[in-house]
Amino acid sequence: MGSRGSLGHTPAACRAREILDRVGGKWSLYVISQLGTGTKRFTELKRGINGISHRMLTVTLRELERDGIVSRTIYAVMPPRVEYTLTAMGHTLLDAVSGLVVWAESHLDEIDAARAAYDARAE
Repeated sequence: MGSRGSLGHTPAACRAREILDRVGGKWSLYVISQLGTGTKRFTELKRGINGISHRMLTVTLRELERDGIVSRTIYAVMPPRVEYTLTAMGHTLLDAVSGLVVWAESHLDEIDAARAAYDARAE
């Protein structure tokens, strides 16, 4: 696979890009980050992720569950209770994901300034 971190055109590289697309999506990053603090119910996740729609949270959770990153537990009570938690593999992503989220949040002002400067030049 060439130098560390480079993705070529091998089948493994294509599959890695597919996974990176999934876990690197903006909603996936926030879901993983939220679940890093512990098991949560759907409504707790929705409340903790500003701007995510019900549908987008549902889709994101299903994709992460399918990839083995999130585990869903359904309790047979009335009304039904569903909880989400990171799997062991999901926990291995936590440091990288949390770092990206913290980086983004700590650079908001600089990014806004850079965008404003770019937009002023582009006009």
